[in-house]
Amino acid sequence: MSDEAIKERIKPHGSLKMAGAEDASASAGADGPRSGETVYNNACVACHGAGVLGAPKLQVAADWQPRIDERGMETLLQNAINGYNAMPPMGTCGDCSEDEIQAAIDYMIEGI
Repeated sequence: MSDEAIKERIKPHGSLKMAGAEDASASAGADGPRSGETVYNNACVACHGAGVLGAPKLQVAADWQPRIDERGMETLLQNAINGYNAMPPMGTCGDCSEDEIQAAIDYMIEGI
């Protein structure tokens, strides 16, 4: 059997899309980095939307300003990248770049 015939015989016949999973076309590299809003909606909203375990909520100055004033933006980014308290490293976005994590933070503090 030729290599081409083998490749044809074993090629995938479909793909699986799980509920809640992000579309591969939305991941980094497909069309460039994801926006902060996209990362937030896909990975951050579960905790930061409701303030789970003290997570600062989306665009709530009272939640974010003390953290920014006490720790600074670089520390906030490093905490998001490395994990902090109950938040795992990279939050729940295992395929995010550090730039995308920064964009999500920028989106969460927008307007404060």
